[in-house]
Amino acid sequence: MRLGVLDVGSNTVHLLVVDAHRGAHPWPAHSEKAAPRLAEQIGPDGALTPAGADALVGAVADGRAAAVRLETEDLLAFATSAVRDATNASRVLVRVREETGVDLRVLSGEDEARTTFLAVRRWFGWSAGRLLVVDIGGGSLELAAGVDEQPDLALSLPLGAGRLTRRFLGVDVDATAPPAAYAVDELREYVESRLAGAVEKLRGAGWDRPVVTSKTFRTLARLAGAAPSGAGLWAPRRLTLTGLRQVLGFIRLIPPAALAELEGVSAARAHQVLAGAVVAEVAMRRLGVEEVELCPWALREGVILRRLDQLEAVPV
Repeated sequence: MRLGVLDVGSNTVHLLVVDAHRGAHPWPAHSEKAAPRLAEQIGPDGALTPAGADALVGAVADGRAAAVRLETEDLLAFATSAVRDATNASRVLVRVREETGVDLRVLSGEDEARTTFLAVRRWFGWSAGRLLVVDIGGGSLELAAGVDEQPDLALSLPLGAGRLTRRFLGVDVDATAPPAAYAVDELREYVESRLAGAVEKLRGAGWDRPVVTSKTFRTLARLAGAAPSGAGLWAPRRLTLTGLRQVLGFIRLIPPAALAELEGVSAARAHQVLAGAVVAEVAMRRLGVEEVELCPWALREGVILRRLDQLEAVPV
């Protein structure tokens, strides 16, 4: 069957259309993105601004129109931290439903962690043993660990690369100077303090194989020398703590406008790479992880897999 997944994130609204059935690899048939940057449209009162709500409605309407055009049988629409944290989320969701016909489901941070964990488990299989999964998003950091398809422990912290960039670094995509050294130091101290409790819980859960997902980790791995996207989905990609520290050492000296010119760095997210690198380095170091593997599947694929499981469970 043909499924559409509309992922409303902190930076982008991403439509992924796949041809899939239970027990088979979901094959991408179409992918398109809009970049409303919802997290940057949150006002001082914590509400999504009228301009941000307009952008969200427009992006969802366009995504639904594309899904209809591509003859998807089911459209799964969900939102993560940018909408989840907005103080006017309920009103915005009503407007989205009334104006687009799309019922946008808001995932909790723990749901994100569990669903991403499912995708990673299916990708690596049972032979991977106990998994540790780390995902750095725009608004939040998800961590999960376990041996089954559902993790024993699933955590979410407000340590997304976009959120921390706005709070501590004060740079945007056009910045021609790197963040101040003191700002980076303050960011690191904050991440250290917020991660302490989660690290203790995860150490108690244990793992055999540490795995990471997300655009942030893919970018950092590419800067550290991992295979480019052109090498294909199945090319093994890893990131070592040593390589990450080397990347962190040079990108903290490069302004976002120049960083965006490097291979593997998205121009729209170049200003967030440094904050993401700080979170990644602190997490790996505090967890005692020297090397991680990258998984090409993450939240969207987990949503697809969970939906296929639900359809399979429905009696004919």
